Amino acid sequence: MVIDGFDVDASAGEPADHVAELLSLVAHGDKTAFTRLYDALSPRVFGLIVRVLVDRAQSEEVLQEVFLEIWQSASRFSPKKGKGRTWVLTMAHRRAVDRVRAAQASYDRDARAGVRDIAVAFDGVAEDVELRWEGKRVVDALRQLPENQREALTLAYYGGYSQSQISALTGAPIGTVKSRMRDGLSRLRTEMGVMA
Repeated sequence: MVIDGFDVDASAGEPADHVAELLSLVAHGDKTAFTRLYDALSPRVFGLIVRVLVDRAQSEEVLQEVFLEIWQSASRFSPKKGKGRTWVLTMAHRRAVDRVRAAQASYDRDARAGVRDIAVAFDGVAEDVELRWEGKRVVDALRQLPENQREALTLAYYGGYSQSQISALTGAPIGTVKSRMRDGLSRLRTEMGVMA
């Protein structure tokens, strides 16, 4: 699986099954296993995060958050669902993307506040109600889609994953993912009464 140019299944000095063993030990509170896991994967995790965030200081913060999350949630890792290295790097990628989105949302809020300060007053309550109503309509329409279409669209638009990443996460061929997304969007438009 490739995330932001990284082949997460490629060896990083530890056999893939060894990472799963370390995660299992970490799940039982083994600090030595956690240290070994950190030593084995932190350079690769950090590299992935820096690629997404660019900012080194923020990348270091996210690296700490990722390994804290690993320490707290290692028991959720299941070797039956995938490789340990992939699980860790996917978690790191999600955290990095979340940080980018949070920074963008902060920028957008600041920009909106600036515009609001110079713009003509408007009915914020009515706009908020309209946005919430529209969000509910989207969620309700998504629920009407078949599970595989809903999953593909949710991973793409709420999770920020590319079609190739969705293919790797779901195990479906890339062509199937593209079809599910195309068909899902078409059906979503119909469900919401939007003309194409």
